[in-house]
Amino acid sequence: MNVLNQQQPAPSPLPGIAHATWAGSAQGLSQLSLWRQSIAPGGATPPHVHGCDEVVLCLAGHGQVHFDGRVMDFGPESTVVLPKDQVHQLVNTGSAQLEVLGIFGSSPVGTRLPDGTALQLPWPT
Repeated sequence: MNVLNQQQPAPSPLPGIAHATWAGSAQGLSQLSLWRQSIAPGGATPPHVHGCDEVVLCLAGHGQVHFDGRVMDFGPESTVVLPKDQVHQLVNTGSAQLEVLGIFGSSPVGTRLPDGTALQLPWPT
């Protein structure tokens, strides 16, 4: 068991995305990961897919989730539910930072591009 200080997201090599892994395989977990991300206005994650379920909690800001040819808006206190192997993209549509928590059903989190190519993330998964 651990009690960890929650680090603020730090800039990453992905444009407009700051990231902090709050809990994952480095903390001894094998069935759960928790990430916090800040996405700059106009920024977006690349379209991608995970080999596990994902739940995204929006803490602040406004965005859209693109998945399965659909687009859905979300904002503060919204929960975005993404089943395993669902290609998706998060886009900040607001004028302020989009602050989200991502909860994943595995650790490490396997992430791929839509064509199946592994997406090498620049942070611990």
